[in-house]
Amino acid sequence: MADADKRGSAETATDRRGSAETATDRRGSAETATDWRGVANEEAADVSAQAAGMLKARSRALLWDLLRPYRRLIWVLVVVVLVENVTRLAPPWLVQRGIDLGIRSLLDTGSGRVLVEIVTAMLAALVVQVVTRVLFLRISGRVGQNLLLELRRRVFMHFQKLDVAFHDRYTSGRVISRMTNDTDAISDLMEEGFDGLVSAVLTLIGTGVMLLVMDWRLGLICLASLAFVSGLIKWFSNESSRTFRKVRNASAAVIMHFTESMAGIRAVQAFRREPRNQEIFTELSDRYRAINVRSFRIFAIFMPGIRLIGNVTIGLMLLIGGWFVIEGWSTVGVLTAFLLYLRQFFEPLTDIGEFYNTFQSASAALEKLSGVLDERPGVPEPEDPAEMDHAEGRVDLDHVRFEYAAGRPVLPDLDLHVPAGQTVALVGTTGAGKTTIAKLIARFYDPTSGRVTLDGVGLDRIGDDDLRRAVVMVTQENFIFNGTIADNIAFGRPGASRDQIEEAARTVGAHEFITAMPEGYDTDVSQRGGRLSAGQRQLVAFARAFLADPAVLILDEATSSLDIPSERLVQRALRTILADRTAVIIAHRLSTVENADRVLVLEHGQILEDGAPDELRRRGGRYADLHRSWEESVSS
Repeated sequence: MADADKRGSAETATDRRGSAETATDRRGSAETATDWRGVANEEAADVSAQAAGMLKARSRALLWDLLRPYRRLIWVLVVVVLVENVTRLAPPWLVQRGIDLGIRSLLDTGSGRVLVEIVTAMLAALVVQVVTRVLFLRISGRVGQNLLLELRRRVFMHFQKLDVAFHDRYTSGRVISRMTNDTDAISDLMEEGFDGLVSAVLTLIGTGVMLLVMDWRLGLICLASLAFVSGLIKWFSNESSRTFRKVRNASAAVIMHFTESMAGIRAVQAFRREPRNQEIFTELSDRYRAINVRSFRIFAIFMPGIRLIGNVTIGLMLLIGGWFVIEGWSTVGVLTAFLLYLRQFFEPLTDIGEFYNTFQSASAALEKLSGVLDERPGVPEPEDPAEMDHAEGRVDLDHVRFEYAAGRPVLPDLDLHVPAGQTVALVGTTGAGKTTIAKLIARFYDPTSGRVTLDGVGLDRIGDDDLRRAVVMVTQENFIFNGTIADNIAFGRPGASRDQIEEAARTVGAHEFITAMPEGYDTDVSQRGGRLSAGQRQLVAFARAFLADPAVLILDEATSSLDIPSERLVQRALRTILADRTAVIIAHRLSTVENADRVLVLEHGQILEDGAPDELRRRGGRYADLHRSWEESVSS
C-alpha cells in the first residue's frame, strides 16, 4: 500500500509538473496552433449576425453616439463645406462668362473692364476656397482625433471591465486587432473618408444643377451617362462589401496568430512547434494576400471604368456641343464651361469609390468594435451596491453550484464557511475545484446557483472598488508590469508614498534584494519582470498584496514554481502577510499548508476532510497520506 502511495505521489507530482507545462503550452502553443479554419468559423457567426442587420444598426448607433458631442462643430463644417463647394463650382461658370461676355466686350468696345472683373471674381473664389479648405481640415482633424481618442478610451475601459470568462475566450490577438487595425481603419475614415464623400456628393449635385441651368439639353445628355455609372457603382458596392469584411477577418487572424506565437514563444520552442506555427502563419498570410489581391482586382475594374465612362461622355459632349455651337444653339463659352464641369462631375465618382473602400473597411471595423462594446460582463457591477467601508473578512459559500460550461459541474453543491481572520488551505488532486473556489471568492465568476458572501453580503451586491479592496488574489504567475520595482509594488495601492512602498517590502522580506539592485526601488524590471528571479517576482507580488491590505487574501499555488531557497524567503513573508486577515491558500507543497489554521481536502468539488493540519495527520485519512508522501519526497 505504501509503495502504491509512493507511486501515486510520484505520478501526482509528475501530473502537477505536466499540468503547469500544459497550462503554459495551452496559453502558448495550443492557442498559437489555431489555424485559419477555426478563425473563419469563429467569424462566421459575425457574418450571420451582420446579415440580420444587427451589427450594422449597432455600429451606426455607436458612430452617432461618438459624434453627438460635436454636433455644433459638425454644423460649422457643413457650412464651410457648402461655401467651399460653391467656390469650387464658380470657376467654370466664370470662364463661360469671360469667354462670352468679357472677351466679346473687349473685342467690341476695346475695354477690358468686364474681363478684369471676371478674373478678379475668379481669384476671390480661389482664395475663399483655400481659406475654407484650411478651416475644414483644422476643424475636421480636431473632431476626428477627439472622436478616436474617445473610442480608444471606451474600448480600453470596456476591455478592463469585462470578466475573466470573456478574456479566456477572446484571445489577446483579437484584443490587439480591435485596438490597432480597427481603430486605424476608422481613423482613415475620419481623416479622408467623410471629407471626400461630402465634397464629392456636393460637387456632383452642384455640377449637375449647373449643367442643367446652362443648357438643359446638353445637361440631360450628360446626366444620361449616370445610368452606366450607377450600374458600375452597384456592382462595386456588392463586391467590395463582401471583400473588405473578409480583409478585416483575415487581418485579425494574422495578428492573432502572431501575437499568440510570440506570447507563448517558450512553449513553442520547447515543443518544437516552429515548423507547424510557420506553416499556419504562411496559410493565414497567403489567405490575407489572396483577399487583398481580390480587392485590388475590384478597384482595377471600378476606377478605370469610371474614367472610361467620363472620357466617353466628354468626347460625345465635344461632338454634340460643337454641333450646337455651329448651329447657333449654344456658345463657345457654354461648351467650354460644360467640358470643365464634366471633369469636375466625373472626378468625384472616383473619390466616392475611394471613400467606399475606406468606408467598407471602417464599417467592418466599427461593427467589430461595437460588438465588443456591446458585450456585457458576466459578473456585472451592482446597480445599487451595498456599502462596505471596512470588511472583516468572513467568507461563506452557501450551496454553491458552478460549471464552466454545460455538463458536469465543477462544484456540485458546496458549503464552506470561513470565519474572519482564519487561514484555510485547500488541497486535493488537479480538477478538484480548488482554483474555482478561489475565483468565486474573488468574484472572477459568479456561481451557477447558490450564494457567495463576504461578511454576510452577497458578492454580487458589493461594488467593484469595495470588493477589490477587500479581496486580493496572488497566483504563482503574478504579472509584473513594465516599469520600476516601486511602481509594481504601488500597483496594490495607487498613490502610495515611497515610505509605504518600502515598508511593505521590508515587511515581506523583499527590501534586501531590492536595495541590492542597481537602482534600488527605481530599477526597471524589464518586460514581465525579466530582470527578477521567480522568488523575487513572488516577493514583489506579496509586497503589492501587503500594501493593498485586503481583508481576504487568496494564494493560488503561490510557491509551486519556486526553488527551496526562494520558497523559504516566501514562507517567511507568508507568516507576516497572513497575520490578522482571512486567507485561502491553494498549494501542492504542504510546507505552505502548514501555516494554515484549517485544511480542506477536496475531491470532485466536495469536501472530504476538514480540520487543523495536526488533527488531519492524526486521523490517518487522505491528508495524512498526502503529507506522508510529501515528507518522503522532500527527504529523498
